[in-house]
Amino acid sequence: MMRLLARSLPVLLISVIALARPTSGQLQDSSSERDVTPAQYEQWKLELSNWGRWGEDGEIGALNLITPQKRLEAVALVQEGFSVSLASDANTVQAVDNPRPYEHEMLSISSDRIAVRYHGITHTHIDALAHINDNGTFFDGYTPDADATLANGHEKSSIHNLKNGVLTRGVLIDIPRFRGLPYLEPGTPIYVEELEAWEEQTGVRISSGDALFIRTGVWARREAEGPWLRGRASGGRSAGLHPSVIPWLKERDIAILASDHPTYVSPSNLPGAVHDFAILYLGIHMIDNCDLEALGAAAAERGRWEFLLMLAPLPIRGGTGSPLNPIAVF
Repeated sequence: MMRLLARSLPVLLISVIALARPTSGQLQDSSSERDVTPAQYEQWKLELSNWGRWGEDGEIGALNLITPQKRLEAVALVQEGFSVSLASDANTVQAVDNPRPYEHEMLSISSDRIAVRYHGITHTHIDALAHINDNGTFFDGYTPDADATLANGHEKSSIHNLKNGVLTRGVLIDIPRFRGLPYLEPGTPIYVEELEAWEEQTGVRISSGDALFIRTGVWARREAEGPWLRGRASGGRSAGLHPSVIPWLKERDIAILASDHPTYVSPSNLPGAVHDFAILYLGIHMIDNCDLEALGAAAAERGRWEFLLMLAPLPIRGGTGSPLNPIAVF
């Protein structure tokens, strides 16, 4: 029954979206109506901010939403003990979408060295709340001294706060699969209506403390079409969450936001809007550049879109993030 549901979901959701969507001419008008202006974005910084919400526990931001009860509920999702990695392999080949490859050097037949600048659009990593700032100010108003930080790392909000690991419910929204596509074309926006149509069809509602994964199909498209320029660079094109989704993210109180790229649509009149707002104003830790192909296949096969998520970043004192191998368990 579950497998039958998994096969029927794309058709059902496509029908719902088709009924709700305007024609191509209307879509252009509708899209422009949903554009978020810089003025609205600035207003959201005041209206939607989580600054001060968790008091002395503000250093971990929305991870405060992962309560002991939430962890126990996540563990209870495990039925098979089947696990799947959500990380891409360490990419050592330079390309237009991998300007700073992993360095892997064999020092002997029994020893090696690795090095990586992991932030960006290529390597699977988690962003600490000490990653994004606005004129030197980070989440919860943390304003570090620049010279001291460059010398010693961040005194607050670093990735070291996650040393004990993260365990919560993970939820996958696989937009290409539900549209009946292998991947989304670059520049394709994802709106709240589609996220909620997915919830209605699957019966899985995004809730407080969840880790939400959005698959756009980056790695499936890369395999089929080859590398292309993505991200914020001039000419970069990425499918992803439209800036108008930001209030919905606040409403649902997610703890972690993840995708197969840094979770925004480009080009956009607000480059990096969802990614930056989520970290800086909502206090959400971001996982960028996941490889969600195996997870998508495993979830569809089972007709199950929720799972136990386990994270164990490197305990780097003062660090702005960490390379990561997230694990989903069904």
